[in-house]
Amino acid sequence: MLNFFKNQSVNLRIFRRVSTMVFPKILLTRTMPPETQKLIENAQDIELIHWKDGSIPRDQLLKLVPGVSGILCMITEKIDSEVLDVAGPNLKVVSTNSVGYDHVDLNELRKRKILFGYTPNVLTDATAELTALLVLAAARRMREGICAVENGEWKKWSPVWLLGTQLTNKTVGIVGLGRIGAATAHRLKPFLGANGKIIYTANSDKQAATELGATRVKFDMLIREADVICICCSLNNQTREMFDYDVFKVMKKNVILVNTARGPIIQQDDLIRALSEGLLGSVGLDVTTPEPLDPDHPLLKFSNVTVIPHLGSATLETRTTMGNLAVENVLAGVRGQPLPSPLEL
Repeated sequence: MLNFFKNQSVNLRIFRRVSTMVFPKILLTRTMPPETQKLIENAQDIELIHWKDGSIPRDQLLKLVPGVSGILCMITEKIDSEVLDVAGPNLKVVSTNSVGYDHVDLNELRKRKILFGYTPNVLTDATAELTALLVLAAARRMREGICAVENGEWKKWSPVWLLGTQLTNKTVGIVGLGRIGAATAHRLKPFLGANGKIIYTANSDKQAATELGATRVKFDMLIREADVICICCSLNNQTREMFDYDVFKVMKKNVILVNTARGPIIQQDDLIRALSEGLLGSVGLDVTTPEPLDPDHPLLKFSNVTVIPHLGSATLETRTTMGNLAVENVLAGVRGQPLPSPLEL
C-alpha cells in the first residue's frame, strides 16, 4: 500500500510504502510526462521524494538530498561536490534526464564511485527536426512575418516585402556531424537542389558523410564558405565560446546561424555586437546563456533573431522515451543492478 504525504510546500510530494521495511529514497527534481511519472510512482521498492512544480531551488535541493540513494535530475540542476557532500554515503546513482551532462561534476562522481546514467540516442529526431525548422524560419523571416500579422503591418501586397532566402544551391555547414548533426543534414539536403552541398567539421571522418555526400573541412573554411551554419556539437573545453566576434567577422554577411546544442558554445555578447554591426544575416537559437532569457535581453531586440525556449527534445514521444530511460537508470542504480544507459566514468 502506498501512502502519499504532502509537505508544507505545495511543490513537494513524498511517496512512502506502508511497510516495516526501509526503502531507498529517490529524489525526483521535476514532474515527468504522464507515462514516466507513473513508472516511477508505481515502483514498489522505493520512497519517492518529488519536487512537483518548476525548477527546484538550490536551497530546496540541498534540503531534500540528504540520505537519498538516487537522484533523478534535469539539466537545470547543478550536481556538484556540495550536493554530493550533503547527500552523503547512501547515494549510489545520479540519473539525468538529458543527453548532455555538463551540469554534473563527473570527476566528483568518479571519486565517490557513484554511478551515472543519461539518455543518449533518443532525442536525435526531435532535435534535428527543430534545427531544420529554425533554419527555415530564419531563412524565410518567419518571426518578422508573424509579428507583421500580429501588429497590423500586413496591408497591401508588395513584391519586395519580407524577402527571405531559399536553400536551393546553398552550402550548409554542420559543426559536429554526430547523430543530431547527421540527422539535421539529412533533413536539409532535399532543400539544397542539384548544386547545393554539405560540409562539416569533426575530429575524424564520419560514416554518415558518405551517404550525405558531405565533405569534411577545417573550421576556418566552414565559417567562411557556409551559407547556413548549424551548431550540433557537444559543449566542452574546446567548443566553449568557439563562436566569438573573430569568427563572426569572417562569416558571410548573409549567413544563417542556428544553435540547438548548448548556449555557451556562442559567446553571446560577441553575437550581440556582431548583430548590431550587421555582420550576420539571421540567427535561430534554441539555447542561450542564461536560460531563460530576460524579456528585456538585448538579443531579443533584433528582428532577424528567432529565439525559442530550449524545445529541442520537446515532443511527447521523445520526452517520454527520455524520461522512461532516466527512471530505469535511477531504479537500476538503487537496486544494485547494471544501468540500462550508463556513462562510463
